[in-house]
Amino acid sequence: HVQLVESGGASVQAGGSLTLSCAASRAIANMGWFRRAPGKEREGVAAIYTSGGNTYYTDSVKGRFTISQDNAKNTLYLQMNSLKPEDTAMYYCAARASCRLAFRFAPAEYNYWGQGTQVTVS
Repeated sequence: HVQLVESGGASVQAGGSLTLSCAASRAIANMGWFRRAPGKEREGVAAIYTSGGNTYYTDSVKGRFTISQDNAKNTLYLQMNSLKPEDTAMYYCAARASCRLAFRFAPAEYNYWGQGTQVTVS
């Protein structure tokens, strides 16, 4: 079992930046960030493969968000720049045992989830 704890959510003005953190209780490969805006489905935002460090982003955040991880600290990060009001959502980190590339943004593919951290952009 893996416990994930997010932090770093806040209210910011449009154009601002935030860094979200996700502390894992143990090392686990293949993690991602998801978000759920009010009235919308949960969507994948960014994913990373621990082996090789390959990263992937949904189109709406490319060039603005960066996913990274510190393996020594078992911590996942999401650096968010040039934030827009449409980025407002609850952000979740997630971890999976699978490495299927095609399912990197599929919530059902992930085995473990954090409780979420709220990001509000106005």
